Amino acid sequence: MTPALPRWLACACLALSMSLVGSYVALSKPLVAAIPVFLLAWLRFGIGALAMLHWLPRPSNERPLQAGTRRLLFLESFLGNFLFSICMLFGVSMTSAVSAGVIMASIPAVVAVMSWAFLRERVAPRVWAAVACAVGGIALLAFGKPPGETGDTAWLGNVLVFGAVLCEAAYAVIGKKLTGALGPRRISAIVNLWGLLLVTPFGLWQATSFDFSALTAPTWLLLLFYSLAASVWSVWLWMTGLRHLPAALGGVFTVMLPVSAALVGVLVLGEPFGGLQAAAFALALAGVLLATLPSGSADGR
Repeated sequence: MTPALPRWLACACLALSMSLVGSYVALSKPLVAAIPVFLLAWLRFGIGALAMLHWLPRPSNERPLQAGTRRLLFLESFLGNFLFSICMLFGVSMTSAVSAGVIMASIPAVVAVMSWAFLRERVAPRVWAAVACAVGGIALLAFGKPPGETGDTAWLGNVLVFGAVLCEAAYAVIGKKLTGALGPRRISAIVNLWGLLLVTPFGLWQATSFDFSALTAPTWLLLLFYSLAASVWSVWLWMTGLRHLPAALGGVFTVMLPVSAALVGVLVLGEPFGGLQAAAFALALAGVLLATLPSGSADGR
């Protein structure tokens, strides 16, 4: 039996997990400026695979993989790892980290809508209000022209980041089925390995013409942080916190994603934060809270 964590420590695990997600979304912006997208994704999955090798073996109390579970694992990786990474990395290369954080804040609302559409789960009126807030925040970014973003590419970057949101929401919905058959560590290790296999041809193609000697030590360290935060730490912290808290409480901590993305964007990357970003940010946070705070059936990842 796993020893019980104090409630405050379990909450801290959830908050830190989402803070890491927001941070690596923002910090991927300087990485894609230094490393081609497919190569960056390949390195991320490769580092993650090495770190999670010990999570791959099947525990003695777990049944062998069934054909249906194998298909779900592949779909989970294709949408939640491969396509998510490509959309997110290309997206943040064209838009700001603050805008990416605002758009990523729509994940809880999109998960709720997908659960309603595909799992026939009931969606409360407050969640539809959260969807409206998310749409409003994204609309401000789409129709406004924030300082520091080029109009020619920012809209496409925002669309790609929202594509990453759809992939992440699909990841969460499919994950609801997978957790009944496999433990969270093994799920994480297997889908990361599938992601590595899917991106390897593209990564090798870009690696053959890339000058690795041009990368500085700080860039390598940032790459290591990005890989471990995305593939290992955020997942482990999230599952650890949820093991000791009601699932309904987990969704509340997704508010830390846009907060940390905005803080990194402004304080570390020096991005502007004006009235437009503030209004979009406020709508994003309101949407997260509406989608998660009063929920009696939320399911966090």
